[in-house]
Amino acid sequence: MRLSAPIYHLKRKAKRLSREEGIPLHDALDRIATTEGFSAWSMLAAKAAAITPAGRLFPQFRPGDLVLVGARPGQGKTLMSLELAVEAMRSGHRAAFFSLEYTERDVLDRLRAIGVGPAQFRELFEVDCSDAISADYVVKEMAAAPRGTFVVIDYLQLLDQRRENPDLSVQVRALKSFARDKGLIVAFISQIDRSYDPAVKPCPDLDDVRLPNPLDLKLFDKTCFLNNSEVQFRAAS
Repeated sequence: MRLSAPIYHLKRKAKRLSREEGIPLHDALDRIATTEGFSAWSMLAAKAAAITPAGRLFPQFRPGDLVLVGARPGQGKTLMSLELAVEAMRSGHRAAFFSLEYTERDVLDRLRAIGVGPAQFRELFEVDCSDAISADYVVKEMAAAPRGTFVVIDYLQLLDQRRENPDLSVQVRALKSFARDKGLIVAFISQIDRSYDPAVKPCPDLDDVRLPNPLDLKLFDKTCFLNNSEVQFRAAS
């Protein structure tokens, strides 16, 4: 399959089209797909799925892992996290997406952007966009989650924005302990500092994670950083 541009560029083009013409994102995606020779975005996404990084990365995760997915805005960190969640569900596991950034509609639109209809995994996928999201909240909501459940938290730097919530470090440690006890995989979407310069290195790394509050990044078992078409995955040594 040969596309006119990398798929993440096509997704961004569709987002611009959606904004400029005031149409739903899924309609804009379908329009872009037709210019690439596909009848619908779902067809294009299905063809591209076999070569997506998420399909290669997910088998490297283990129950109990704490994962960091980081990128600058517009580089696909949310879509990557959703693609990983889809890989989990395709493997028969549940997935949950906790967002302090998006609405449920936003999340479902982004699922459609990767060619997944909300009804496709209805019994396996949960979206929670409560303003109360914190480590304690996630632990409570996921208390009955079966082993292997893939949990996304969107995003790391927002967890302690409310004064009544514990420090970020305390929350991440609590979620790490919970993930190991329950056999869950917990992935945090993370912002990258504006000082990151792609001219110096192709992808950001742990040194570029934006940390307004202290956090030991060694708590993460796996990391995935993105920039343009580059994806760098690392496991803790």
